Amino acid sequence: MSSAGLAVSRIRAEEPLISPRFFHNALDLNSAESIMVFLSVSGNVIPLRVCESDSIECVKLKIQRFKGYYVKSQKLVCGGRELSRSNSLVRDYGVANGNVLHLVLKLSDLQTIKVKTTCGKELTFDVGRYQDVRYIKKQIAKRAKVLVDQEDQELVYEGELLKDQQLVDDICSKQNDAVIHLLVRKTAKFSSKHVEKNCEELSVEVSELEKIEKPVPILAKVCDKDFVLEPVVVNPKAEIPSAILEVMEMTYAGLENGNPPIRSADGSGGVYLIQDSAGLEYVSVFKPIDEEPKAINNPHGIPLTSDGEGLKRGTIVGQGAYREVAAYLLDHPLSGRRGITGEEMGFAGVPPTGLVSCLNKGFNHPNGITPKIGSLQKFVKNNGSCEDIGPGSFPTEEVHKISVLDIRLANADRHAGNILFSKDKETGQTVLIPIDHGYCLPECFEDCTFEWLYWPQARQPYSAETVEYIRSLDAEEDIAILKYYGWDLPIESARTLRISTMLLKKGVELGLTPYEIGTIMCRVNINNESMIEEIVQEALDSVLPATSEAAFLETVSDIMDRRLDEISTRQ
Repeated sequence: MSSAGLAVSRIRAEEPLISPRFFHNALDLNSAESIMVFLSVSGNVIPLRVCESDSIECVKLKIQRFKGYYVKSQKLVCGGRELSRSNSLVRDYGVANGNVLHLVLKLSDLQTIKVKTTCGKELTFDVGRYQDVRYIKKQIAKRAKVLVDQEDQELVYEGELLKDQQLVDDICSKQNDAVIHLLVRKTAKFSSKHVEKNCEELSVEVSELEKIEKPVPILAKVCDKDFVLEPVVVNPKAEIPSAILEVMEMTYAGLENGNPPIRSADGSGGVYLIQDSAGLEYVSVFKPIDEEPKAINNPHGIPLTSDGEGLKRGTIVGQGAYREVAAYLLDHPLSGRRGITGEEMGFAGVPPTGLVSCLNKGFNHPNGITPKIGSLQKFVKNNGSCEDIGPGSFPTEEVHKISVLDIRLANADRHAGNILFSKDKETGQTVLIPIDHGYCLPECFEDCTFEWLYWPQARQPYSAETVEYIRSLDAEEDIAILKYYGWDLPIESARTLRISTMLLKKGVELGLTPYEIGTIMCRVNINNESMIEEIVQEALDSVLPATSEAAFLETVSDIMDRRLDEISTRQ
């Protein structure tokens, strides 16, 4: 998950976004090409004048210039569809006069907090931007391995006493530093606690962080559990992978200990970071299906779908969690490939991901607290995302592994922000970690997007080892695996998987690079179909309506062979 490091200030509805000076000698406000749209961000709506011939990148630059939101931190949505192709024009997406553009900002999830007591002790830790001061006090206690008597503690920032309900994000907006310095003004009493199994009371022994003359015993009632976490099992015969069970156990421990989910400001759907039992580290990421973009409980205000389609063409709202799990299940391991921590990994390194049902009041519940079904993915420690640094330092093999995954699954949302990188402290080796696969396996190829297509590694040929891995892939076996675990792929998505796997296997046999195969799948701009779309359409035009799927795929194969031969001849 990327971290833009952006300080956000509140936007007032009456505040003009675009100064008239911007248009001087550059754009006639009365031009027939000029249109007025409305930018919606955090519940505020602001008028914005653009040209129909402006590119999406240009619109984002205008927003950056006048509001300070960096381009790479912006995601624009209009009519329930993301304006994801930077080089496409405003009119290509059908944006018209009076339309509302929803601006979703990708912000840093964490804020570093430094706490100093009056006697000079100092604690440093990270908290979510949308946690409150009460939560900070709780983390101070846990970090010191003691329990704070909050009545005897006050937090002061820049001379101002902080109230328990104040949010970290509100404090951040007061300054641009990466670190907030807080001061514990009064002596804070701390205690350590021990919980007996199945007991109804806690016997608490008080110790001290500051000078306290003698401990005071405390008794407290143990509250009933206010959370539920269990796997969603469709096929009782299907054994849940041990890696997923491990993630669930760590998640359960964190929730059981009272650590609330932290909602990430990154992305356009509801994304929750789950803490470990101590509340010091993240262990998993939960994405409820009812909080996906265009879903009924989406926390970012993206309009509800009218036809069931998601932000990307060929995807269905409410299926993102299944696609997240599918990416993990189909990322078959290569013998001997292990992660930095020593565990066996899939070929591309998709973190373990399972389907779960989870109940917690920390999720978005506008209509009452109910259990939510969603994907639960292991949180992988990392050094940032690929949008934070240039691609030149990435190992070619790591880029190629992700390209294989994206081509196979026809990923419609691969950008630099959802590829994390991690460095081994001992060897210095960089490993790439692909996340966010809610838009893979679409029902069509229209929105296929591969960020790595523009990286130099994509123009290098696949290694012999990678070619052998690709040769071992079998789309029919993959479809059977997904069915075994409970997702019977729609015929259109199954067709996508078969055709993309076919293209990948044929391409490597001809010696094509990831770039050459990727350009066959991705559109140059929104209005021009990709070669794979042309191949599919030609096959559809060539067969009778009652033709079997097998016969149709054979026709696709023949047409694909001809088009690939043309590419090989030109080389």
